[in-house]
Amino acid sequence: MYFYIFHWSSNGIPEVLKGTVADPATFMTERELLLSEEYSKVKNFIFFILTPLEWLVYLFILGTGLSRVFEKWSELGLKWKVIKNGAYLFFLYLFTAILFYPVDLYRYNLSKKYGISTQDFSSWMRDYVIDFWVGFITTLIIVIVLYWLLHISKKRWWLYAWLLTIPFAIFMMYIQPVIIDPLYNEFYPLKDKALEEKILDLADQANIPSEHVFEVNMAEKTNAMNAYVTGIGDNSRIVLWDTTLNQLSESEILFIMAHEMGHYVQKHIYIGMAAYILSTLVGLWLISKIMPWLIDRFGQVLKIKEMKDINSLPLFLLLISLMLFLSNPVSNFVSRYQESRADEYAMELTKNPEAAVSSFQNLAKTGLSEVNPPFIVKIFRYTHPSMLERINTVAEYTKKEK
Repeated sequence: MYFYIFHWSSNGIPEVLKGTVADPATFMTERELLLSEEYSKVKNFIFFILTPLEWLVYLFILGTGLSRVFEKWSELGLKWKVIKNGAYLFFLYLFTAILFYPVDLYRYNLSKKYGISTQDFSSWMRDYVIDFWVGFITTLIIVIVLYWLLHISKKRWWLYAWLLTIPFAIFMMYIQPVIIDPLYNEFYPLKDKALEEKILDLADQANIPSEHVFEVNMAEKTNAMNAYVTGIGDNSRIVLWDTTLNQLSESEILFIMAHEMGHYVQKHIYIGMAAYILSTLVGLWLISKIMPWLIDRFGQVLKIKEMKDINSLPLFLLLISLMLFLSNPVSNFVSRYQESRADEYAMELTKNPEAAVSSFQNLAKTGLSEVNPPFIVKIFRYTHPSMLERINTVAEYTKKEK
């Protein structure tokens, strides 16, 4: 991957698009082009080494007997199985967090170096600690229920676990906007009431029930821009980063909001939920077949006796990580299709292709985005179409309309 990303791949612009609005040379300076190329290559390389590194860490924890050590520590002075499993997870979670901390710190410093992050170290550490506890508590609930099911049903645990993931996923989507997101940033009603009225007018045209647009203070953390519609039911929210408000014109903001509304109108949230539920079913079933086979064959090497023992958790996490990585091309393809559909909806709603083009150009500039990423990088990393494709789609749409 190093040679592919840094030496073999070409992210040049097709001849037919050179000099057009999709060509980054027309809207980015030479320095921005250089920084974009450098930053993208480093980020892409980190992505492709981190996942295999995660697999190696889990194998190391199992093969060295460290998992058994965590299990013994969790049994000291504790009676209840649930509490013991929770203690084991804490030791495992803390160990991996410490192990990957240098990588996370490097990524933070990299983002600062290239002018994407504006966050000071103390603020970043605060978010890092919040991430740790939010991730730990969420995982703790899953692990406790999962290993309880493994104890009561050796054959059908995967089916029961899958059935329980459905209400849990819906619950997490419901509380995300009002409990989890505010832990990181302050949300408040949009200060620009004239703009809020125009956004709500778009929402009304799209039949989105909303009385307020929320603004979030991201300028103290990043120069990147974003906007989204999140949550379900009464907790659904239209959210704008203040960086988007500060750096884009009104027409560009309205186009971006129309794009986010397109996801809502076309039920992408619910389609994504259905896909998650289906993929979870397949994933749990595969693990129920693969994991016992691995324990039977390599249990002595991995130091695992039975799947229901909590020290088998690193193997469980390894298989999940492996399947997620292998499924990335499919999930990303679906996501890119949905993003394209949301772009088309936004163009239909706003009737302003110039704002669409300029908003994509500004997003690429501020985020130092790779306008035309290499093929393998695109299929494994990109949940959105490349900026080259998005801008060119607007141009094609305009031609079709004319």
